[in-house]
Amino acid sequence: MDLPVLHQLALNESPYPPLPSVREAMHRAVAQAHRYPQFHPDDLTERIASWCQVTPDRVAVGSGSVGVALQLLHAVVQPGDAVVYAWRTFDAYPLLAAMARAHPVPVPLSPDGHQDLSALLAALDHRTRVVVLCNPHNPTGSLITADALSAFLRHVPRHVTVLLDEAYMEFARDPDLPDTLALLDAYPNLLVLRTFSKAYGLAALRVGYGLGACDLVEQIRRQQLPFGINAVATAAVKASLRAGSELRLRVDSVVAERERLRRELLSLGWRVRPSQTNSVWLAAPDPVDEGSVALTDAGVQARHYPGEGIRLTVGDRNANDTVLAALAGARGHRCASRR
Repeated sequence: MDLPVLHQLALNESPYPPLPSVREAMHRAVAQAHRYPQFHPDDLTERIASWCQVTPDRVAVGSGSVGVALQLLHAVVQPGDAVVYAWRTFDAYPLLAAMARAHPVPVPLSPDGHQDLSALLAALDHRTRVVVLCNPHNPTGSLITADALSAFLRHVPRHVTVLLDEAYMEFARDPDLPDTLALLDAYPNLLVLRTFSKAYGLAALRVGYGLGACDLVEQIRRQQLPFGINAVATAAVKASLRAGSELRLRVDSVVAERERLRRELLSLGWRVRPSQTNSVWLAAPDPVDEGSVALTDAGVQARHYPGEGIRLTVGDRNANDTVLAALAGARGHRCASRR
């Protein structure tokens, strides 16, 4: 018999539904659901460009950040070209590489859960067309600092496009977080990916965007699916951008809960490194497999990588308290069994 899931903490979703003002905008858009959206999302592109303080020709909008990533691969990759990325990381990267008929090149993380930039650079060769960085990193929450990113970009050959996935950048509080928009002019082979799925709580509506040089963005837009962004999603994103202060408060509350969750887990004996995302990472050799069983028994759905770790999305306070109670029991059982 399957146990009921009380807390969904596996997919790094927001614990909050869309704001009331956003839901109202969505409701108004539903009344026009019999009409097609724009052939290409020009209005939304212009709104995002204004918000990011760039020109519209530097913005590509797609079906979530993964949609923009796939458009990029279709634009610059030929069958048999190589796509390099750290591993473990976001599961979609090897899937997207396969969809573009590219050769995936996974590069192991460093022992402390960071993307190994030196090893990634060493993996680049004449076949490589794209190298992917996830910053802050999913699933470990680690950060590539501004200096480290700049040094990396200086050493990447210009025939290689750097796909910089910043899906979690709103949750980062490290003062060394890179200012990636300031790098776009210097690196025409850089595409910065962002999404409205995480911090903005619009995961089901599938809207993401990429920021890059005009020539690169033009190539990506040629791969854009006509009518690909629906009117309800467009209305929700525009309303969310108008509600920036309210959304920042929500993000701040998630960050506060993330830090509380980490402190409490440390006090229970779990070794949890600092995170810059909306999740925390419990890594082996801690008893992560036993922890996964305890979470499931408590009705918590987490992302378990057997033998490697558990990625725990930060939920609301009730969900996080349930997590702490379950993992206290798992840790206590392991300690007792060793006596």
